[in-house]
Amino acid sequence: MRRSIPIVAATLGLALTLTACAGSTDEPAADATATPSSDALTVWVDETRQDAVAEAAKAFEAETGTDVELVLKNFGDIQADFIAQVPTGEGPDVTVGAHDWLGAFLQNGVVAPVELGDKASEFVSTSIEAFSQDGQVYGVPYAVENIALIRNTALAASAPATWDEAVAAGQAAGTRYPILVQTGVEGDPYTYYPLQTSFGAPVFAQNEDGSYTDELTLGGEAGVAYATWLQAQGAAGVLSTDITYDIAVEAFANGESPFIIGGPWMIESFEGLDLAIDAIPSAGGQPAEMFAGVQGFYVSAQSDNALLANDFITNYMATTDAQVALAEAGNRPPAFLSAAEKFADDPIMAGFSTVGATAAPMPSIPAMNSVWAFWGVTEANIISGAAAPADAWNKMVTDIQGAIGK
Repeated sequence: MRRSIPIVAATLGLALTLTACAGSTDEPAADATATPSSDALTVWVDETRQDAVAEAAKAFEAETGTDVELVLKNFGDIQADFIAQVPTGEGPDVTVGAHDWLGAFLQNGVVAPVELGDKASEFVSTSIEAFSQDGQVYGVPYAVENIALIRNTALAASAPATWDEAVAAGQAAGTRYPILVQTGVEGDPYTYYPLQTSFGAPVFAQNEDGSYTDELTLGGEAGVAYATWLQAQGAAGVLSTDITYDIAVEAFANGESPFIIGGPWMIESFEGLDLAIDAIPSAGGQPAEMFAGVQGFYVSAQSDNALLANDFITNYMATTDAQVALAEAGNRPPAFLSAAEKFADDPIMAGFSTVGATAAPMPSIPAMNSVWAFWGVTEANIISGAAAPADAWNKMVTDIQGAIGK
């Protein structure tokens, strides 16, 4: 999954200290630490979110008298650094992060529950579900992201209801590609997932509360049916391992297909096109359910200022103004319902939000780490014709079960 997010420079108040760190090419990671003091909060932010967090921090400082120190981090470094530094007492009180880090955070004992109380109902339900484990909520969400069918309305006037309709519309448009799905030689199971679920083969079983078990459900007849379909689409030239992310985005931007499956991180590359955001059409007859990725704020399990940290993220970051600012900075629909309403007239933001209303949170359980290495490569080999669908898919399931230890 790729993201294309504009970098915004921060403007910080005198009371707010910004410390550059691990995301910088000029500073070694060892210089990126900040030890929380008893009368201050240390918050890790990435450069996209820093302005919005800084504005909320000013209000928090003014109303509570608590200093807030922002530490600028590369988003890709945060998970590992948080796990490494929290046990030493050198981590932050609060960090931005993705919900699918939760399993690793809980395994390492580095994150504390947050108390949202009745305020939980003010968020998109999927976002709370994503940050929940065993009845506890471990993060305050601020953004929800998912993929959808992005349509060039000049090439396709209406949304296709099924995969076959999409392919037919693409062929009728006379473009080079009927539909674009990033694949590559290693596959892309995240992007392909809604096509897989449309055959009734989700990756893991879910409990009634939406939490995941480590019981694999992508095998059996449904999984083999999906694998067989993949190879047929590859043989027909509709799907191809030659289509990488960059090739897919460039081709769509150049008007070489009416459709591309992708997320809001692509939109910046499609300037000048008249776009619509549609549901991903079903290939297998069942609803095409994609993953939802949720971003939010975590509180360190070792914070000396846990009450203040909870106050900051639940009462200052979970406001309409703060979440609108975060959404505008990151080009992602807000998790806070009142903030999401502010984008009701934005066809792109509202479109992704509508499509994602039925998305399932990407599993954050540790077993998910055992899936990726086998999943994408197997799909790619089936699409290319290098592997027999049923044999390859069943072997993949066995390999994943072995890696999980089941």
